[in-house]
Amino acid sequence: MRGILVFATSCLLLGATPPQGAYVKAVDAWHAGRTARLAAEDGWLSLVGLDWLNAGENTLGTAPGSTVLLPEGAAPAQAGTFTVEGGTVRVRLAAGSGILVNGQAVTETALKADTDGKPDLLKAGRITFYVIRRGDRFGIRVKDPEAPARKAFHGVARFPVDPAWRVEADFIPYATPQTRAIPTVLGTSEPMTAPGLLRFKLKGRACTLEPLIEDPAHPELFIIFRDASSGKGTYPAGRFLYAAMPKDGKVILDFNRAYNPPCAFSHFATCPLPPKQNDLRIAVRAGEKDYGQH
Repeated sequence: MRGILVFATSCLLLGATPPQGAYVKAVDAWHAGRTARLAAEDGWLSLVGLDWLNAGENTLGTAPGSTVLLPEGAAPAQAGTFTVEGGTVRVRLAAGSGILVNGQAVTETALKADTDGKPDLLKAGRITFYVIRRGDRFGIRVKDPEAPARKAFHGVARFPVDPAWRVEADFIPYATPQTRAIPTVLGTSEPMTAPGLLRFKLKGRACTLEPLIEDPAHPELFIIFRDASSGKGTYPAGRFLYAAMPKDGKVILDFNRAYNPPCAFSHFATCPLPPKQNDLRIAVRAGEKDYGQH
């Protein structure tokens, strides 16, 4: 068994498609891991709120009208305040609030946002919440492991795995990496780096996609795309796909691993949208279907 897995992994790294049975098992295992992360206690399905902060003081608690409104019973009516000033968010917690910051009882502290993916975590009973930053805006994202969306989750339908949707692309690097303003569901845009262009064929048709790099410290290609199936069996706004960095000018694109963005599962996510240059004319009937589709 170990020999089969090693051989399959070697084929994936070299660009050759492994034997179909091993390949299907590898994609199935990837999808099982992706589903487990989605349904985890702190996964996207646990999102129950997103409250944007104003400059200055913002109230926190379960009282109606609180800027950051926590579920009834999670904390006192007036549990504290968030203060936004000079690009920094500080929290001041009321005595007896029961809210912990990174597992510690504190009165007041500055909070690290999710910029590096590791924000300071506040906890009120089973409820967790933290600061997110989108451009110049700060918000508080709230999660609950008992969220109805998580409790009702039974997986994501997908197309049958088909090796024909795993293709090799030519990577054409830009002389200088380009900065793109990527649109978001918030109506804003986020600057991201595009290192080059991918050229490949799908079902005999010439296609191009422009990948992005999210984290230069851990580079991989991030592709946000729409296709002719978007809104016709797959998520209308488009899907995500990751690929390893180019090797000898080649990149493997496996559309069997195309998946829905967080916004397909929650109104409280802040997803990037596909740029115009990543709208494929062909229907990519591979990877995840629209959530709720069977």
